[in-house]
Amino acid sequence: MIKHIFWTIACLVAATFTITGQTQETSTAASANDFLNSLGANSAIYRRGESVDSTIKLCTYTGIRWIRTDENGLNGNTYRAEIKKLFDGAGVKVSLSLGSGGSDIADLVKGAKLIAAYGGLLAIEGCNEPNNWGITYQGQAGGGGNSWAPVARLHRDLYTQVKADSVLKNYPVWTTTETGAETDNVGLQYLTVPTTDANVTAEFQGATYADYANCHNYFTHSSWPPIQNNQNWLSSNPTSSAKGDHLYGNFGSTWSKHYAGYPQVQLNTLPRVTTETGVTLTDASDPNYTNPSKCVTEEVQGLMYMGCYLSQYKQGWSHTAIYILRDRTDESGNQTFGFYAGNYTPRKAALYLHNLTTILNDNTSIDPSALKSLSCTFSAYPATVHDLLLQKSDGKLYLVVWSERYLGGEDDITITFPTAFDEIKVYNPVVGTDAVQTLASAASVDLAMTNHPFILELTTNPTGMEPADVSQKAYLFPNPAGDCIQIGNAAGLKKAEIYDLSGKCLLAVSGVFPETKPIDVKSLSPDAYIIKLTGGDNTVESFKFIKR
Repeated sequence: MIKHIFWTIACLVAATFTITGQTQETSTAASANDFLNSLGANSAIYRRGESVDSTIKLCTYTGIRWIRTDENGLNGNTYRAEIKKLFDGAGVKVSLSLGSGGSDIADLVKGAKLIAAYGGLLAIEGCNEPNNWGITYQGQAGGGGNSWAPVARLHRDLYTQVKADSVLKNYPVWTTTETGAETDNVGLQYLTVPTTDANVTAEFQGATYADYANCHNYFTHSSWPPIQNNQNWLSSNPTSSAKGDHLYGNFGSTWSKHYAGYPQVQLNTLPRVTTETGVTLTDASDPNYTNPSKCVTEEVQGLMYMGCYLSQYKQGWSHTAIYILRDRTDESGNQTFGFYAGNYTPRKAALYLHNLTTILNDNTSIDPSALKSLSCTFSAYPATVHDLLLQKSDGKLYLVVWSERYLGGEDDITITFPTAFDEIKVYNPVVGTDAVQTLASAASVDLAMTNHPFILELTTNPTGMEPADVSQKAYLFPNPAGDCIQIGNAAGLKKAEIYDLSGKCLLAVSGVFPETKPIDVKSLSPDAYIIKLTGGDNTVESFKFIKR
């Protein structure tokens, strides 16, 4: 059993320190269900050539749990029915926004209440990219190159009306996007404008706009083109060292006019979501496989979409929506962002996400007081390697370890735990949903880290692997072994079997065992092995040992 598990409040921040080339880490698990709830995508659901029945199938297959959509046409009966059908058919919620150029607060509130009534509402969002899609509010044009005061009034009034509504007041409000483009300092770089910030226009000092910061921090950008190592990790970084159109440039120091927002210490914990990110495939008519910016294949896209969701969540983004679920068929230009092509053909991004969410599948959140902590040591921790500890509602831990070596290469690492797990299953979502390796009574795992995740399922006392008679207390020595390994307290055992790590039985010894039983292993090559001991009552215990 694991003896160094501590029960603490959930925290995604891991305590790490490095000694003699190793990195020791203690992490508190996050709920696997909460992570899965963070996975979203943009979709028109039933409009713009999309079919709600197909949207249900796509979300069910990929495991996407929320859709970003807008209020355009919301109060038509068909639209309400289709949104409810999506929720009833796949459990998918929606974030409802004012949309591009939208400013009808009453329409948004009315529709949001209809959706909230049956449990399908996730959040309420402001207008979309007012730098690109200007708005008109109370007769004044705002956004773009105009004053952003109308945008500020719109969002201040939206927040006020939502929080005054008895149905909607407990739902989060997300900011408008591209706040970094403010032309005048109306304080949209804040959730609530400090009354002490005299640089903000007086009208908006103390105004509250939202509960969550909202970014379109695409992991590809004119300043951060694909393909790069750590493509996802650096775009989701909350500091000024982030790449692309990042949190800092929208809520720390605005990228256009450099208006001051939150200091870094507050940005680190600022509630935040992403409602658009993604990457298009390389134009098949103009590929250049010697140029990393022109070789985004389906494989690369699929790997980056997994890396995006994982990196975003690890670095504090509570929800992330990739643009887009299915390619647009009513727009020109490069329309290959989607998990699915316009004809609903799945890309590798859909397959890989399906595998990831199937392996981690869980539907119940966990009380923070029941979340476990885990200590482990990484033999090496390259800058491109990251990890996220998750816990399912059944108590089982899953350590997700991924690498963003998108430019190639490999890092061989060993993860060591303080005490052995009865069973460790290793999954690779690029390969499928079945374990690619199963280790019994193991305290370490070797991984070849390249450009995808591994998921380690950590189990104590798995079914069929319960310890033998407790009074027996059989043990191995020495470990590592030379030509012979000894079983101590062996009396009462009736069989010993040695397996390689693929599960092939290499040696079996049976009979009446003495108190100490030696087993000749000189025929085994130097490697790691599992010895399985069967007691007289057919109970089993297993140990991992090393042959030198």
